[in-house]
Amino acid sequence: MLAFLAQTAAAPDPALFSFLFSSSAPHHSPNITEILFALLFSFGLNSLIAAVYKRTYRGTRYSQDYVHTLLILGTVVTMVIMVVQGNSATAFGMFAAFSIIRFRRSVSQSRDIGFIFLAMATGLAVGAQQYLLALITVPLVCAIIWAISVRDLFVAQRSSHLLRIRVNNDCNYDQAFAEVFARYLAEHELTSVETIQAGMMTEVAYEITLRDVRQLNGFVTSLQMVNGNNRVIVTRATEQGETDSD
Repeated sequence: MLAFLAQTAAAPDPALFSFLFSSSAPHHSPNITEILFALLFSFGLNSLIAAVYKRTYRGTRYSQDYVHTLLILGTVVTMVIMVVQGNSATAFGMFAAFSIIRFRRSVSQSRDIGFIFLAMATGLAVGAQQYLLALITVPLVCAIIWAISVRDLFVAQRSSHLLRIRVNNDCNYDQAFAEVFARYLAEHELTSVETIQAGMMTEVAYEITLRDVRQLNGFVTSLQMVNGNNRVIVTRATEQGETDSD
């Protein structure tokens, strides 16, 4: 046995080194059935990702084009990985070709970037024929995202809305709105006071936290009654979705 090992170490097989370090290692070309299955499987998983994104989106700038991009990106990545798998020369060429492309779309929310990476990872897994990995991880990640959104986990303890009120210059706003604030708000903080309309009126701004967001309409109505139907603007502090009342 020792003699055999010594002989092997002294005279390594050149074919072994040629196989390990060659850039043109044998590569199995997928047939049409494998190609169709991989593309449809990738499209199905990315459709699940797109559906979760749509149902959990909370902003005011929902983009159908972005959702379509998730579907296209994940499916195209699958095709690219199937092309370059096992061929380093082709992979380098594809990298050089894609480096020419410039993506200039600005995402409206940070979570949009996460969904892009999730779609790309799905395409990578399916393109590399890691079907079981993709089948388990993608629905699991989507379920986690759904649970976080539905239960509103990790929400910050901060003001829920921004409030701007136009008042007459002779109005004592500290006392005028005290009763309404005590009835509807858990917290409020005055952030700015400025004169508007050539000094004829004053606009005061607050950061507020409602006791119950379902009472927003009653809160605005009460403010208008106290304020003589002057303008009241309530804006969500998170998505900047504006509700105006004149």
